Amino acid sequence: MGRPPLTGRPGLARRAGRVAVAVGAVGAATATVHTAYNLTRLRVPPTRPDPVMERVSVLLPVRDEAHRVEPCLRSLLAQRDVDDLEILVLDDCSTDATADVVRRVAGGDARVQLLNGKPPPAGWLGKPYACHQLSERATGSVLVFIDADVVLARNAVAATVALLRASRLDLISPYPRQLCDTPSERLIQPLLQWSWLTTLPLGVAERSSRAALAAANGQLLAVDADVYRRAGGHEAVRSEVLDDIALLRAILRIGGHGGMADGTSIATCRMYDGWDDLRAGYDKSLWSAFGSRAGAAGVVAALSVLYVVPAAAALRGSKVGFLGYTAGVAGRAMVARRVGGRTWPDSLAHPASIGCFGWLVADSWGKRRRDELTWKGRRV
Repeated sequence: MGRPPLTGRPGLARRAGRVAVAVGAVGAATATVHTAYNLTRLRVPPTRPDPVMERVSVLLPVRDEAHRVEPCLRSLLAQRDVDDLEILVLDDCSTDATADVVRRVAGGDARVQLLNGKPPPAGWLGKPYACHQLSERATGSVLVFIDADVVLARNAVAATVALLRASRLDLISPYPRQLCDTPSERLIQPLLQWSWLTTLPLGVAERSSRAALAAANGQLLAVDADVYRRAGGHEAVRSEVLDDIALLRAILRIGGHGGMADGTSIATCRMYDGWDDLRAGYDKSLWSAFGSRAGAAGVVAALSVLYVVPAAAALRGSKVGFLGYTAGVAGRAMVARRVGGRTWPDSLAHPASIGCFGWLVADSWGKRRRDELTWKGRRV
């Protein structure tokens, strides 16, 4: 006798597919509702901050940044309402004319000190060691770390310090408006703000000591100097690729608190210039973003169920899938509108953004496994 036909399996697969679409659509809609709520809770720096009455140290590590450090430094020199300001710039063993550009732009301004950085010793990554060297020379009661690709509004430092003190947090990260010109940047970069505004319960995260809820952005980050040092500073995160999040976690361990804020009105940042630059930057860090390979796979799978599966079903005529796709697009559009990004047509490509992000995660892990990761001439 022959085997009976396996008529049940295709039906089972169809039912499983429908369940996956329904789960994804409900999950996407729920996440978008959470995004809308988060946007009402997001802290915003004051537009007219009072003059800062304490000493502030702005710390700028630079390595091979001759092509873009000038706008950043000029914006620092133009800061107002911070009478007691020091600007420490550390040249981290640059191989280009970074130091010459800094000297020319500073023009003898007494607020600026250019420091010659040392190569990182064993056990240290480059940026944490550069920030550590800067912190050792800083004399302010507030430390403001900034990246060379960030340009500040004239009130940015005063507004950031005011927000730090008014919030009674120990660390605050006003997220700059991300500038995206090329198609690859427009596809991937908006996921940065969208991700934490969609997944992180902002109010809970600020009060919690759980490391899993820590979110920070080293592009622009202000921290109370005393808390920073009690937490161990960058020495406590010497080997961390994502040193900004690791620094907040170190502060949480001593009972401190910190969180994210909307820096759209006070800072802009152009992180990458095209696909090659973007891929190298994400390769460097994505492998460490989710704790383990299994954690990374789980995050990518969950995002795919919520934002790719419904969109794929919608293309086959699924009404439930279309509702899920619409919910995902709505969440992406709300964030873009709030943070000054491109809303349309970019938000319509949200499933493609998630798919490309998943590929970048896999690419980062593959290069990590093959020990091929480098950044600015140094092995990661």
